[in-house]
Amino acid sequence: MYYDSFESPLGKIHLLADGSGLRQLTLCLHHPVESCKQWKHSPKHLAPFKKQILEFLNGERAQFDIPLAPDGTEFQHKVWQILRGIPYGETRSYADIAREIGNPKACRAVGMANNVNPIPLVIPCHRVIGSDGELTGYRYGLEIKQKLLTMEKNGD
Repeated sequence: MYYDSFESPLGKIHLLADGSGLRQLTLCLHHPVESCKQWKHSPKHLAPFKKQILEFLNGERAQFDIPLAPDGTEFQHKVWQILRGIPYGETRSYADIAREIGNPKACRAVGMANNVNPIPLVIPCHRVIGSDGELTGYRYGLEIKQKLLTMEKNGD
């Protein structure tokens, strides 16, 4: 496993990847992320991921083309795949996602899959809102979620 941290418009971001792809992205808003002793600090290995994330946050990129390797259950992977299909600047509700996976009653489970999404921004869980159009939970706070949605809506 390789890791690196860098400053972004949202604050410090910590990345974790291996030969399969990006495994984790953490916004270090409230406390630093600790690294496992077996992980190797390697800005070189993480450079392509960092580049695309910074381009996204600077309004220069709408889609990512980096390999991803998030750990999760089969259900979580289904949800995350649907999230990756939400177009830049658009939103979907938890109910929309539940219907798309073929289980309209799974709104809460969709919410939990969003909550444990290990690669936010790239797997855009910030694009999921309540059925009433209101912003609902986001691991990094509604202020960050609103900032991301506004950035995408305004194209910057």
